[in-house]
Amino acid sequence: MRCIFRLLGVHGHVYSWSFPSSTEMRAMLGEPTCPEEHIVVSSLKGGEDKKNSSSYEDLEVEPETCSICLGILQFIYYDAKGLMVKKGTAISLALSISEQIKKEGHQLDSFSLEVSIPTVIQENEHIVHLYMKRKYRSELWFEERFSKCISTKEVLKFAMTNSLEKLLDVKSGPSSCRIRLTYAQTKPSSTVPSSVERGEGCKRRKTGNALGESSSNGLEDHESSECIIFPEDKVNDPCHLVFLCYRTPIYLGGRYLKFSRNVSQTRWMIDDERMGEASVEEIIGGYILPVCHGDSYKFHAAGREDIDVRMLGSGRPFLVEIQNARHVPSEALVKEIEININNLNTQLVLVKNLKMVANEGWTLIHEGEAEKQKQYCALVWISRPLENQDLQSIASLKDLQILQKTPVRVLHRRSPLEREKIIHWMKIETIAESSQYFLLHLCTQAGTYIKEFVHGDLGRTHPSIGSILGCRAEILQLDVTDVKMDCFLAE
Repeated sequence: MRCIFRLLGVHGHVYSWSFPSSTEMRAMLGEPTCPEEHIVVSSLKGGEDKKNSSSYEDLEVEPETCSICLGILQFIYYDAKGLMVKKGTAISLALSISEQIKKEGHQLDSFSLEVSIPTVIQENEHIVHLYMKRKYRSELWFEERFSKCISTKEVLKFAMTNSLEKLLDVKSGPSSCRIRLTYAQTKPSSTVPSSVERGEGCKRRKTGNALGESSSNGLEDHESSECIIFPEDKVNDPCHLVFLCYRTPIYLGGRYLKFSRNVSQTRWMIDDERMGEASVEEIIGGYILPVCHGDSYKFHAAGREDIDVRMLGSGRPFLVEIQNARHVPSEALVKEIEININNLNTQLVLVKNLKMVANEGWTLIHEGEAEKQKQYCALVWISRPLENQDLQSIASLKDLQILQKTPVRVLHRRSPLEREKIIHWMKIETIAESSQYFLLHLCTQAGTYIKEFVHGDLGRTHPSIGSILGCRAEILQLDVTDVKMDCFLAE
């Protein structure tokens, strides 16, 4: 009956109601009604089994599956277990959906409803429209009513949205929280091909998809009504319905400091064996995920340091992407998360300036990977005593251009390329009572291989500290002391 209403362009709350009586239907269509409307369709005859007769209202209680919407607007469907479910009204279906949303613990301040239905339903609508147009095109009511057909998806969204708003006590609209209803056919339909093939003399031609004009099923607007034949078999199987409530990813951004030389940035496994005692990713993301009640998380950072390199100074910018968070933390809770991470007994990682961020956090992170400057401090050994002239020659080099081939140590996982990088400035800090050890402070373009710049990587980086000083140079320890980016700094 809902399909009758929508094909006639009826708007309003009728689609949320239970099946109306014929009197109510006539009233909604503006037709005259009479008190004798509710009559028995088949009279009971003496001695005849009662199952052979029924009233109009009895027929409405147990409707057959609609051959146009495949039961979607009757709120009949197969669930995930393959069991047929008959809800009957939009409010009944919305109630079961809202209960599931609450059971899963979703925190909603709004929602958007998404509906996906089989394409055969649009084809069914088109066949009905063509049939009615051939038969009743001369009737005034046809143009007034049937030209305003409402799609199954529109009707379902209208009926369900109103009910869900009341049950969830939130408004619908553009939202990061999506309620998705996906309907799929139980088995492939042969309705469209059969309706075409049975008509003799029908022409096939691919045309547009405008409802009432043409469709991909090959029916043309000028065909005779005899061409449009409905399938003889009743549709007994409604669609399968999969319900999903999910939130688009949320992001928490900040800066991290790493104090251990045995902690990788991300989880590092080789032949099922963990490298290092932990990872920044697991320490931060592993704590945030359960607080947000999400399904999973991804860790993103502005560049990366090796496992044996500490991250000091103001820290490295990062984002934690939480998939399908059922709880969006408040500003106070985010601050509590930061404090709790920093109070962990391990003291391997520290978090600064943690906060919720929007999608623009991605842009800031990507800029840092290739365009920003980074500062380092390296403990260096050279094969001869350090001289005062060395300090001056190193400090005098400004915006030094170097060429770096892909380092030998990463050739197994990176393309063999030659990159041009810039060393913006350098200075040497001497170490008391040591003539061959010193601290090298330098500021470089993001993406520079610092270890290779010191020892030269068998000539693959040129110039290098070794070639500049004219001796062998080795790097013993390395720290990142600053990542010069504007994001996630203290306000």
